[in-house]
Amino acid sequence: MDHRELKRLVQLMNENGLVELEIEQEGSRISLRKAGAYAAQAVYLPAGAGAPATPPATVPVSLSPIAAVDGAPPPGTQDILSPMVGTFYRRASPDVAPYIQIGDRVARNTVVCIVEAMKLNNEIKSEIEGELLEILVEDGHPVEFDQPLFRVKVG
Repeated sequence: MDHRELKRLVQLMNENGLVELEIEQEGSRISLRKAGAYAAQAVYLPAGAGAPATPPATVPVSLSPIAAVDGAPPPGTQDILSPMVGTFYRRASPDVAPYIQIGDRVARNTVVCIVEAMKLNNEIKSEIEGELLEILVEDGHPVEFDQPLFRVKVG
């Protein structure tokens, strides 16, 4: 896999709000995982290779300026952003259903998730109304201030 193909995969991840992407083809396996706002880490392992004894080296892959445009959501949608740094949780506890699922309608002040910061669970409420299209963060993963958490079709 060449540099152009890796760049295309990173761009695909960003355009679709993916946090992680794993592909296996022609005897090779590629695993991409977001590390920051406009970067991803790429790990290349030959197919059939077991877990290495030491962690594989990661290669930072930067996006071109064209692909790294301010990250605005597509027309007709808005993102629900994290108001703080912390850990993202979709549910109040492991044994209950998530606050919202893809396809659900959200209204203003609907609790959509929890961001744990400094051992405090902070309920995050929607400031927009519409239909939930995408969940942009995996449960239990860290989030940054103003990081998009959900994508909503406005209306």
